[in-house]
Amino acid sequence: MRYISLFIFLFLLSACQNNTQEDQRAVEEITDPELIYNSEIIRNPVSARPEPIDTVNVAKMTFKEHHFDFGEAPEGKIVVHEYEFTNTGKVPLVITNGHSTCGCTVPEWPKEAIKPGEKGTIKVKFDTNGKAGPQAKPITIVANTYPSQTMLELVGIVGARN
Repeated sequence: MRYISLFIFLFLLSACQNNTQEDQRAVEEITDPELIYNSEIIRNPVSARPEPIDTVNVAKMTFKEHHFDFGEAPEGKIVVHEYEFTNTGKVPLVITNGHSTCGCTVPEWPKEAIKPGEKGTIKVKFDTNGKAGPQAKPITIVANTYPSQTMLELVGIVGARN
């Protein structure tokens, strides 16, 4: 039994080393300094970098609105709102995540890169079931922008069921 465990351990160790070498080779194949810089910005949130960066050359999300008041809605209704934005940056915008503080508010975002100058939308659905009273739902969008997180907010009052 001891030999089987040792064999499995050595097999997994060698498999991990091969993947690392392949991954490293894929990164090394990009040699143009401009492409390397742009591809790093697209793959990684800018704020995760330890060194200062020129924020002129990053993706930028410019929203028509960050805050939306849906007014009053009956309890049990699904409130839907789309936050429209434009990539006003100089590189493609890649949204990597979107979330809220609870499962009742769910954002949907474009999975493909948004080219500079193009528009996109973040669609947010808020399930008012069991949420009577004033509501303020923050939505966090994570992208290759500086800072990497953009906050949106959905507010309103949920009335009791009739």
